[in-house]
Amino acid sequence: MQITDLPFGLTDWSKVARSEHKGEQGKAFWQTQSFGSIRVRMVEYTPGYLADHWCTKGHVLLCLAGELLTELADGRKFVLTPGVSYQVADNAEPHRSSTVTGAKLFIVD
Repeated sequence: MQITDLPFGLTDWSKVARSEHKGEQGKAFWQTQSFGSIRVRMVEYTPGYLADHWCTKGHVLLCLAGELLTELADGRKFVLTPGVSYQVADNAEPHRSSTVTGAKLFIVD
């Protein structure tokens, strides 16, 4: 990743509007900031959330709270807990998220 034309700045996430995104089950609430081609998000999944799609977008994702299950289309499964992250390239491995307990994430893509 090359970050260009981005001066130093702060984001007060408590002041960033939330948008609701329904999953196959449950809901996701996104707070999103865009900086050129870089999207930065705080995402909260409700308990019982299951994504309604297989994602092919690349991400760097950090679990801040709760527990997130990330499933790859090839059947592999990974559990993220607070302090655990993953990274995946665009179009590398389709993945989808779910959570039994709920989760809060910090995502850059």
